[in-house]
Amino acid sequence: MVTTTLKKKQVTQHLEPGEIEAMFGSGHSEEPREAGIAPQPGAQETRPPDRNFKSQTQKVEEAVARSVRESADKCCVLGKYRQAESLYKRALAQAESVYGPCHIEVSVVLNNLAVLYKYMRNFDEAERLYRRALAITVAGLGADHPNVATIYHNLGGLEHARGRHAQGEPFARRSVEIREKALGADHVTVAADIAALAAILDGQKKFDESEPLYHRALAIFERAYGPEHYEIALNLNNLAALKHAKGEGEEAERLYRRALAMKGKLLGPDHPDVAMTLNNLAVLCKSQKRFDEAGDLFQRALAIFERALGPEHPKVVTCRENYANLLRSRKCRLNDVPADRAHLSI
Repeated sequence: MVTTTLKKKQVTQHLEPGEIEAMFGSGHSEEPREAGIAPQPGAQETRPPDRNFKSQTQKVEEAVARSVRESADKCCVLGKYRQAESLYKRALAQAESVYGPCHIEVSVVLNNLAVLYKYMRNFDEAERLYRRALAITVAGLGADHPNVATIYHNLGGLEHARGRHAQGEPFARRSVEIREKALGADHVTVAADIAALAAILDGQKKFDESEPLYHRALAIFERAYGPEHYEIALNLNNLAALKHAKGEGEEAERLYRRALAMKGKLLGPDHPDVAMTLNNLAVLCKSQKRFDEAGDLFQRALAIFERALGPEHPKVVTCRENYANLLRSRKCRLNDVPADRAHLSI
């Protein structure tokens, strides 16, 4: 959903319908939008030929570099973003030292650190890292490799997060094109690309195109994973946001609650993704004048966001503003005071 700010009018804001990102090599399929894509063992290197023979020391260094990156991936999955950033920076320095600056393992770390920076709203740095990862991956694996599709997928997600949905659409379509050609139309990673494209189309209010894509992606995920999986939860949240935008409140609530239960079970009750769905469900309740329920949901979401992201993160600010707007609306109902004249600090 588009985040909107208008003067002299209280606007309740949805958070992004879902994270449109894919991580390489994490091995944790519940967080990435696709299963972990391992670095390619046969990828081209820029090291001199005499390094083709790996000493025991080099093997140990490579294992350590991968271990640090995998630890960073786990922290990112758990919403421990500050810890993940420190580990990714360390992993990047180690990968560049061990493999050279243009090795595929370096592109893996670059991509995953960019995913983190997108979550942290450091968009310019995320784009820089994605584009460097893309150049390395195209040079090492070719322009039609699935890992290239992953980075296009992520560039589309970055533009989605920036609110530049039209700019993100070509990236998203390119990722679908590459991946369908490489893996077939019913592969789960293709479904992740389809769902990401749907979210970008949502941002442009192209609901007639986006809704069938969500249903297609969900069908693939459910066949592959069964009824409960992070990808399913994410797309239920996104489909709920679409239903809400179309005025189908009852179906939107059903989907939000299913997504919320699934995220809580898979990620734990204190994960930022849980808070995102809590916020969006609260927005729906507020629109239906269920103010007490909306207030409880906003409070839960805000507490989780602040613990995980800190008080100044844009998601925290959005959720806090939504809660403040709810309280202003309730105060207006009691005191007959225009909302834009009410003052409240949280």
